[in-house]
This record gives sequence, C-alpha cells and structure tokens, in this order.
Amino acid sequence: MFPVILNLIQDLGLYDLYNFQQCQILQSARNDKKYIERKILNLQELYEKKDIRHNGAFAWRRPVISFEVFPPKDDVQNLYNELEKLKAFDPAFVSLTCNAGGGDNSSMEIANHIKRNLGMDVMPHLTCVCNSQNDIGDTLSAIEDMGAQNVLALRGDLPEGGSQGDFKYASELVEFVKTHTELNVGVAGYPEGHIDAPDLFADIENLKKKIDAGAQAIFTQLFFNNDKFFSYVQLVRDAGILVPIIPGIMPIISKKQIEKMTALANISVPETLLNRIEKYKDNPVDMKKLGVDFASYQCQQLIDAEVPGLHFYTLNRAHSTSQILENIT
Repeated sequence: MFPVILNLIQDLGLYDLYNFQQCQILQSARNDKKYIERKILNLQELYEKKDIRHNGAFAWRRPVISFEVFPPKDDVQNLYNELEKLKAFDPAFVSLTCNAGGGDNSSMEIANHIKRNLGMDVMPHLTCVCNSQNDIGDTLSAIEDMGAQNVLALRGDLPEGGSQGDFKYASELVEFVKTHTELNVGVAGYPEGHIDAPDLFADIENLKKKIDAGAQAIFTQLFFNNDKFFSYVQLVRDAGILVPIIPGIMPIISKKQIEKMTALANISVPETLLNRIEKYKDNPVDMKKLGVDFASYQCQQLIDAEVPGLHFYTLNRAHSTSQILENIT
C-alpha cells in the first residue's frame, strides 16, 4: 500500500498507524490446499490479453478490474461483506496489504478467506522494512501454499524506531521473490514522482531497476490529473520499460482526505476540482457524489485511452467504487 493511503487510513480512523510488522503466517495455509483454484494468468499476460472479434482481428478488451483492501482492526466480516458486493464486478484479483497492527486480523488469514471462501484471487503485499530474508521466505511459502500467483513488492516507509531489515530497496525484494519462487511480481509507480526521489526522471530510473529485477506490472499511486498519468506512461516507455502500467484510482470522500494526501505525496489536484471540493466541504453527501462523478470521468477517459486495467483503492468500502463501475460499464 502506498504511504499516502496508509496515512489516509490512519487519519480516517480505519485502523491504527501502519507499523510494518511481519504479517502473521498461518501454518494451516501450508497444510490445507483443497481450496487452491484455477491458475490465473501472470500479471503481464493478464493485462496484455485481448479478446478476438468474429472476423479474427484483435479487439481491445474491457479493462482488467482490481481492488485494494487492508486488514481491518476489527469486524473483519464487514470487509468480507463489502468484497461480496464488489465481486459482482468480476475483479481479476484483490490486492491485500500487510497486517497493520493494533488488531487481531492477520493478512494471511484474510487472504486465505478471500481465496477459499469468497472465490476471489488475491495479491498480497510484501514490504522491505522490518523484514529479514527468513521472514519474507516464510511469507512467500504461505502465499504459494494458498494458491496465490501474484504479489506486490514495496519498499515501505521505515517506522520510527524500526530497523530497515535485509532489503533496502524494492528492487532487491523483487529479485529475491523471482529467485526463490514462481510468483509474479507487481511494483509501485508514481505518476508525479515518489516524494523521496530528487525528480521524476530519477524515480523512473529506480522503477527500471525493479522491472529489470523481474517485476511484470506497475500499479500507480492515485492521481487526479489524467494528463500527468499519460505523460508518465510516455516517460516510462521512453526509458525502455514495456510492462503494463495500471492506473490507481481513489474516489474523493472529504476535503481533509485531499489535504492529507497532497501533504504527504506528490499528488496535484486541478484547480477546478479544488474549487468544487471547497464548495462541498461541509456536505458529506455531495462530496461523495463529487468523488464518484470525478472518478467516473477519470476512468472513462482512461478507458478511452485503452489503459489495460483500473486498480481501485477502496478503503474497504464498496459503495463509491461500485457506483463508479456502474457509471462506466
């Protein structure tokens, strides 16, 4: 999960501050394989696959849909209920962040439930920080044993008083995963540059290291200016990176949310949108409608540009994402 989203979740009181501790590994996942389902395409194949018209020509398929959720501090059943609603939109997978701490819900336990009981493929997150090679190795074994095919490899933010662990950069984590498993690996991309990078070009150089290490798809941080995304895609292609680039979408829910995100990450907001956010700042209903309408506009423009997929940061809530998908399908 991107740092800005983690901070937003904390700010909304959805769970305690992400502490990046190692996700609990359930031994039962290693012993119970009866629910392993169909093998899905690897990430690059998934996003590059096209449908075939009756005349034999290739046609652009409906963009691949995926959702991101996180382990809630409590009431995990509510998360499952929300995912049941989102399942109607036929997502390729659910991206699941590592356990955030402060609660009893293990990421691996939730991943098992999503795959076994909800019948949805899952893409667990891995982070460098606070993890040794042995930690990551154990996590990867559990992921493979549950029948998952994909992981998202992230550096993560070093928590106060925490240790770096054995991996300093996400590229090192990608290389470790590809060396020791058959899993497919996605990585993060930043349309306006990572906040720690000196500039966008340096950030793309770092992205190329992750791809050269074996990553097969790029999932971007959320953005509100599609032109920034399109420009980013061109720069990435110019750098010789050819894997699919999947735009990340998060609907606006409050002015506070926007202020938090723009303070913690390189995310610009068009002035016209800022004016509308200001207009509805004291009206939650109209603010959420604005968020749905704007994200729907974003998604439709991205679909028209033939993006290979749409990755939704749902904040464990189905309503806004569902409304957006109903608007564009």
